Amino acid sequence: MTAPEILTEPVVPALVPRRRGMPGLRLIGMTSGLQRATLLFGLALVGIFVFIAVFAPVLAPYGLAQKSADGVEFVKLQGPSADHLFGVSVRQEDVFSRVLYGARTALMVIGVSLVLSLFVGVPLGLVSGYVGRWLDRVLVLVMDAMYGFPSLLLAIVVSIAVAGGESSAFGGVMSAAVAITVIFVPQYFRVTRNATIAVKHEPYVDAARVTGASTPRILFRHILANVTQSLPVIITLNGAEAILTLAGLGFLGFGIEPTQAAEWGYDLNKALGDVANGIWWTGVYPGLAIVIVVLGMTLVGESLNEVLNPLLRTRRGVTAVVGATVPAGATTAADLEVAAALDEAAETEVHVDE
Repeated sequence: MTAPEILTEPVVPALVPRRRGMPGLRLIGMTSGLQRATLLFGLALVGIFVFIAVFAPVLAPYGLAQKSADGVEFVKLQGPSADHLFGVSVRQEDVFSRVLYGARTALMVIGVSLVLSLFVGVPLGLVSGYVGRWLDRVLVLVMDAMYGFPSLLLAIVVSIAVAGGESSAFGGVMSAAVAITVIFVPQYFRVTRNATIAVKHEPYVDAARVTGASTPRILFRHILANVTQSLPVIITLNGAEAILTLAGLGFLGFGIEPTQAAEWGYDLNKALGDVANGIWWTGVYPGLAIVIVVLGMTLVGESLNEVLNPLLRTRRGVTAVVGATVPAGATTAADLEVAAALDEAAETEVHVDE
């Protein structure tokens, strides 16, 4: 009986090619348990909101300012029924139709404001963090002043200045979007600047600089791709904030003309007098729409924050680093800077002692 042969050479496992999937699916794959359920639930709410906003003219049974059908006027303050699922408002408008069209207005304002904020805040943050010196000090001073101003009051002032008394659909949407953009620009500036400062001395940036690459090429080719990892979190959280700011503007009377576009905040304002008379449907449904959309975007933002933020990933294994708690393998300066910016923007309870 012979002894079994003993392998003395190490066994090299076969290399399996790494599959590249969609970024969204990879993010979902990084979650588990309650975190994944929260993310999927938030995505479902946001998806429903976007679907309703896009197809509002098809889904709505009546126009946003329609007061009659087939030659018969709607009954003022009629309760929910088969013809009017959410009832009729004091202005003889179908509440269900206005809620659907309100989603369309909200999506337009969110889209315009976020795009403008990205195109202004991100380049300014890149230039400020990379160039430094007096330009950085001036930009930081301006952004801190804007960030410290009450957001809704700033939005009201900007809305009045931009609208110029115009309350048309385009003018109202643009004035609201620009007003919200002014609030968001400092947030994108600070996050991008912090991340740029963290990576501008990395070897790959120094190599690009040595080879004679121009400053715009270094900023937008080499640095930008490495500082945008935190932007999805900020975008989703800002979407929720944009909904609330838009509703606040409409509630205070600085929104859009009701005959031009539906807006949930305006409808809530007009429903105040109905509540005292027991007429609940004119205010409940616009308010519920605001709550659902804000909840969905907040859940998505918080879930992404827990996945992408190195400081919050400490729940799955941590090491102590200079008074801060960070995960093993994520203790680089870039990780800490981006994580600190994420925490500040998302207003989490994690603090880093510098």
